[in-house]
Amino acid sequence: MGVLTKIAGATLALGIAAQTAGAAELKLADFQPPTHFVVDKVYAPFTQAISEATGGNMTVEIFMGGELGPGPAEQYNRVVDGVADLAFSLPGYTASNFPLTLLTELPGSIDAETGTDRILANIDMLSDEYRRVVLVALWNNAPNLLFMAEKPVNTLEDLAGLNIRVPSRNAGIVVQAWGANPVSMPAPGIYNAMQTGVLDGAMIDATTLGAFKLAEVTNYITTGMDSTISDFFIVMNRDVFDGLDDTAQAAILEAGKAASVNGHDAWNGVAVGALEAFAATEGKQVITLSDDEAAKFNAASAAAVEQILTDAEAGGMPARAFVEALLAE
Repeated sequence: MGVLTKIAGATLALGIAAQTAGAAELKLADFQPPTHFVVDKVYAPFTQAISEATGGNMTVEIFMGGELGPGPAEQYNRVVDGVADLAFSLPGYTASNFPLTLLTELPGSIDAETGTDRILANIDMLSDEYRRVVLVALWNNAPNLLFMAEKPVNTLEDLAGLNIRVPSRNAGIVVQAWGANPVSMPAPGIYNAMQTGVLDGAMIDATTLGAFKLAEVTNYITTGMDSTISDFFIVMNRDVFDGLDDTAQAAILEAGKAASVNGHDAWNGVAVGALEAFAATEGKQVITLSDDEAAKFNAASAAAVEQILTDAEAGGMPARAFVEALLAE
């Protein structure tokens, strides 16, 4: 099958499933490299849980590096179209489908530690956005930082006119409020764009320093401001899910709940270590904004957030109610 990565637990379970009536193998698509930590920290327990809960009747094969079709933004549609049974992606890559979900990434809507819990506690408010698929897992990443290739950012004015990659439309509005030019681009394209000068920098989380080797093209990282926090999800083809028996459906959803927690813990844990390693590398610098400069960034962000919420409400979306629910204890 030309599989780049196959979870060991799923491989063992496949031999059992082949001998079992009604056995099924699900295909999970992911655009990230096969060396990405998601394989061991999220997919391994996810596939093992499904196999064990179904007595080996259902297994999951993982296709990394866009093997089922290139393009991070296309992963969601590959599930809708049935090319993949499951897929990992970011709601921000197909933003028009997930306007309410993407409010979670606005500065101040969630924090890195409790964000996943708050999203899952209010998941029913998002149900309309996942009518075409089954939402299996959803979690927040570590805060997005400013990765800069050549120019350090110590003040808001330092960003003026620079081309900064953003992960979504809302993040782009925030970056524009900071005075930079937002450039929408999936994570795999950042390395080359920063290396060649197409981008001056990128808004992205610290796990990518290793996972996408961005430490090689980044010399400065700026922290200290209220920033966006992206979401990741695993979605499933609805027809495939509806065709499964109750045991298999329950197994997938329970494994998905655990994947949400594991994903949150993995991204935030890896980010801390990656940023520490970057700061300890000769020639690299982590810049923490002064309180006065952070306040300038945050004031600009707050104005952008207010405009985003106002526009969303004008479009009939219960934006403020959702953000308030996220912030409620």
